[in-house]
Amino acid sequence: MIAATDRTPLTREFFDRPVLDVAPDLLGRTLVRTTPDGPIELRLTEVEAYDGPNDPGSHAYRGRTPRNDVMFGPPGHVYVYFTYGMWFCMNLVCGPEGMPCGVLLRAGEVTEGAELARKRRLSARNDKELAKGPARLATALDVDRTLDGTDACAPEGAPLTLLTGTPVRSDQVRNGPRTGVAGDGGVHPWRFWIDNDPTVSPYRAHTPRRPRT
Repeated sequence: MIAATDRTPLTREFFDRPVLDVAPDLLGRTLVRTTPDGPIELRLTEVEAYDGPNDPGSHAYRGRTPRNDVMFGPPGHVYVYFTYGMWFCMNLVCGPEGMPCGVLLRAGEVTEGAELARKRRLSARNDKELAKGPARLATALDVDRTLDGTDACAPEGAPLTLLTGTPVRSDQVRNGPRTGVAGDGGVHPWRFWIDNDPTVSPYRAHTPRRPRT
């Protein structure tokens, strides 16, 4: 376990940068989720960048909708979406207001509050699997659409806060294609992860859904 050495919240300016600068810089940062039962802390180990109107893989590629509205707002806020009719996923909005870019939080190491995360992730075989994948991460942290639009630059004690934590050295960062992204967006090497970290999720290429018969 790697302890967070700096508990200073990340600033709005941190997120008000190009998404491909923000995404790898999030690795090693500490995400604090404050729940009614207590806090859960997560060290980010894997993320994916989505470059809005320039990215066919982005939810904002075709413009603004009620679902993706938060992506068009100020940086540093949380965009939560529901997928496959059963899972939530969590993103952090980046870049200037009006440019809908975001970083999907794909995986992390639960460093505090593991007992709370285990209650929500009963199928996890060990603590390394508690947040190993974007839906598992959201489930472990009790994140759903009620947190859509939450300010992640808030002080500790807010529902969600991003702390400086322990940034990762550049030589520890790896990148490759994003998981499960189809079409033109599938070629972008915009998934970033900490090399050899056991909490990083496995890569899976996009598999087209078979039509129901």
